[in-house]
Amino acid sequence: MIYPDNAGEKLGFLDIKELIKTYCLSTMGQQMVDKIQVMTNFDYINKFLRQTYEFKNILQNDSPLPIQNFFDIKSMVEKARIEGTYLTEDEFFKVSLSLSTVFSVIQYFTDREGQYPNLEALFEHLPIEKSIIRKIEMIIDPKGKIKNNASSELMTITSGIAKAEQEARKKIDQIFKNAQSNGWTADGNLTIRDGRLCIPVLSENKRKLKGFIHDESASGQTVFLEPDEVFHLNNIIRDLEFERRREIIKLLVALTDELRPSVPLLLSYHGLLTKLDFVRAKALFAINIEAEMPVLIKEAEIELINARHPLLFLNFKKEQQTVVPLNIKIDEEERVIVVSGPNAGGKSVCMKTVGLLQIMIQSGLLIPADEHSKVGIFKQIFADIGDDQSIESDLSTYSAHLSKMKYFIEFANSKTLVLIDEFGTGTDPQFGGPIAEAVLENLNKKNVRGVVTTHYSNLKTFANSTPGLENASMLFNNEKMQPLYILSLGKPGSSYAFEIAQKIGLSAEVLESAKRKVGNYQKKVDTLLVDLERDKKELIEARISVEKKEQKVKTLLSENEQLKAYLEENKKLILKNAKIEAQSIIKNANKLIENTISEIKESKADKVQTQNLRQNLEQELKKHEVQEKKAPKIQHSEELKKGDWVKFLDSENIGQVMEIARDNVILAMGDLRSVVKLNRVEKVSNKSVPKEIRKSHSTDLTESFSTFNTELDLRGMRGDEALYEIEKYLDRAVMLGLSGLKIIHGKGDGILRKLIREYLRKYPQVSHIEDEHADRGGDGITFVYLK
Repeated sequence: MIYPDNAGEKLGFLDIKELIKTYCLSTMGQQMVDKIQVMTNFDYINKFLRQTYEFKNILQNDSPLPIQNFFDIKSMVEKARIEGTYLTEDEFFKVSLSLSTVFSVIQYFTDREGQYPNLEALFEHLPIEKSIIRKIEMIIDPKGKIKNNASSELMTITSGIAKAEQEARKKIDQIFKNAQSNGWTADGNLTIRDGRLCIPVLSENKRKLKGFIHDESASGQTVFLEPDEVFHLNNIIRDLEFERRREIIKLLVALTDELRPSVPLLLSYHGLLTKLDFVRAKALFAINIEAEMPVLIKEAEIELINARHPLLFLNFKKEQQTVVPLNIKIDEEERVIVVSGPNAGGKSVCMKTVGLLQIMIQSGLLIPADEHSKVGIFKQIFADIGDDQSIESDLSTYSAHLSKMKYFIEFANSKTLVLIDEFGTGTDPQFGGPIAEAVLENLNKKNVRGVVTTHYSNLKTFANSTPGLENASMLFNNEKMQPLYILSLGKPGSSYAFEIAQKIGLSAEVLESAKRKVGNYQKKVDTLLVDLERDKKELIEARISVEKKEQKVKTLLSENEQLKAYLEENKKLILKNAKIEAQSIIKNANKLIENTISEIKESKADKVQTQNLRQNLEQELKKHEVQEKKAPKIQHSEELKKGDWVKFLDSENIGQVMEIARDNVILAMGDLRSVVKLNRVEKVSNKSVPKEIRKSHSTDLTESFSTFNTELDLRGMRGDEALYEIEKYLDRAVMLGLSGLKIIHGKGDGILRKLIREYLRKYPQVSHIEDEHADRGGDGITFVYLK
C-alpha cells in the first residue's frame, strides 16, 4: 500500500500513467493504464515486467506485430448477448476486423513459439474459431456493407430496385427532354427533392405537366415536379427499398442469433487485444525513456545503477541535455540513507527517483536504470513530500508532517520503504531537529528502509554514529559554486549556505555578522565538510590523471614490445634475403663472364671482336658497381600507406606494405613478412608489379580471408588489452573487406562492454553496432557492421 493517497501523485506516478496512455491504440487500453496499481506479489510483478520486456524486444528487434485494426468490440458483443437485438453491418464489420487481428497475432507468436513465453501466456488455451469470421464474411463485403447475394430474396429485391430505377430514370429523361423542347422548364437540370428526382418547371407551366409538386424556388418562379408516370415507378422503388431493409435486418438478426453462443469467446478475444494494447503502450514508453529490465529480488532491498528520473529524463531529452545518473544502495546493512547537501543540489530528485522507480517496478513498468540494478519488493511505501497544510482540517505545515510521522511510527516495518523530504522542517530548528532525530531512531529500530533528505546537523551526526543509517551528500563544485548532482555515499554534505549567499551577492558585512551568530562547533563542522569535499574532488582528479598517464605508458611499452618481436622474428629472414641477393649478384656476374668467354671462343679469338666483348663486360661490371655505391633514397612514412607496392633500392625484390611503424615498414612478400627501414625501399606503381606477384598476393589474401575468424572473444581481458586486440582485429577485417563481425565481451558489470562500444563508435569504418538476440547472449555480445 501507499501512504498517503497522494504520495504517488507527488512522486510523479500519475504523470507516468498519463504518458503511457498516449501510446494506447484504444480506449480499453487507456482504461487498463488507469487501473495500474502497486503490487506486492513477486510472481505477478515478474510476469508483467517480462511481458513488457518481451514486447520491447519485439518493437526493437523483430517484425512488427499485426495489431492495426483494433475496435471496442466488448460493447457490441454485450449488445449481441441480449435476445431480440442484432448487430448492424458496421458493427459486424468491426468485429470481423478485430478477429482477423486476433488470429494474426496468435499466428505471429505461433511462428515464434517459445521466444516470447510471457506474451504467449496471454492467449494460452484460447481456441481459434475462424468460423465466426467466415459466417460474417458470407453476408458482409470487404467494405463493410451487406452483400447483394447474401440471400436469394435480397438478390431478387436488389435486382428489382435496379430495374425500377433504370426504368424511372429513362422515363423522366424522356419527359424532361419533351418539356425542354416545349420551353416549359426553367434553367438547370433534373434535381432531387424529398429523395425524389424532379423536373424544374416554370410556375406558369406547372399545369401543362401532370405530376406531384415537391417544392418551389425561393422566388416562386420555379416548381420542382415529379411526373405521374415516374411517381408510380418511384413508389415501387420505395416499397422495394423497405423490403430490402427488412430482408437485411432479417439476415443481421439471424447472424446475431448464430453468433450469440460465441459471446464468451468473443469477450476473451477482446480481452487479448486490450492486454496487448496495454503491454504495447508500456513497451513504447520504456523505449522512449531508455528503460531496462532490472534484476527482481524478493528481499526489501534496492541497488540502483545509473538510474535516472524518467520525467526529468524526458524534459532534458527535449532540450538535448543529459541527466546525471544516480547510484544508490539500500540493504540490511545500510537501511536508511540520510542525504544532505546544498539547496537545489538534487537531494529531493534523488529521493523522488528512488520512490518513483520503486513504484514503477511494483506496477510492472520497466525503469531507466542499468539492467544489472537490483530491485526488491516492499509491502508498504510511505512518503512525506511537500506541504500538506490544510485549512479545512486545521493543520499547519508542521502539524501535517507530524501526522504522517505518527502514522509511520505506528505502521512501518522492515518491509516498508520510507521517503521523507526535508526531515524536521516547519518549526523551530531547536525543537524540530531533536524530534526528527527521535522519529528517525524509532524508525531505524523497526528496520525500515528509506531515503531521508535534511539540512539538520544533528541528523548527520546521528546517522554517522548509528548502525543501519548511512550518510550521503550531493557533491558541489566549490570553485564554480555549482551543484554536480552526484550522490556520494559515506559522508554528510555541507549546505553551502554562506558560499551560496556570497555568490548571490549578499554583503560581506551581513555574512560576517551571520557567521558570528553561528556557533563555533557548527561553523567548524560545516568548514570541515567543505574541506573534505574539496579534497575528495582533488583526489579524484589526481587519480584520473595518473590513470591516463599509466595508460599512455602501457601503450608505449606495448608498441616497443611489438616492434622488438617483429625485429626478432625477421632477423634471420633479413640475413637470408641478403645471402640470396649476394648469391644472385655473383651468379649473374659469373654468367656474364662465361657468356663473354664463350663468345670469344666462337669468334676464334678475333682481336677486334674480343676487344668489343671485353669492353661490354667492363661496362656491365661498372654499372653494377655504380648501383652498389648509390646512396639509398630516404622514403618518409607519409609517402607510403597500407596496400602500396614498394621495391628494394638495392635489389629487384617487391613487397606490399602491411603496416608502418615510425621509420620501419612491415612488408608482405608472398608467404613471408619482413621488417625493413623506410630508406631501403621506394614506392612503385601497381602496373609495374608483375602479374604473378599480384596474383600470388591475392591468393594470400584469399587464404587470410578463409582462415580469418569473424568472432572475437575478449572475455577476461583488461580494457587496454581488449582495445589493442580490437584495433588489430578491425584493421584486418577492413583490409579483407568484411561487412560485419561479432565481439564477445560478456555482461559482467558492463564496464568492458561500455569501453568497447565507445571505442567502436569512434572507429571511422564502423557503420553501427547492436546487441545479439536476447536468447543468444543479449548485450553480452556486440554485432559490428562495417562500412
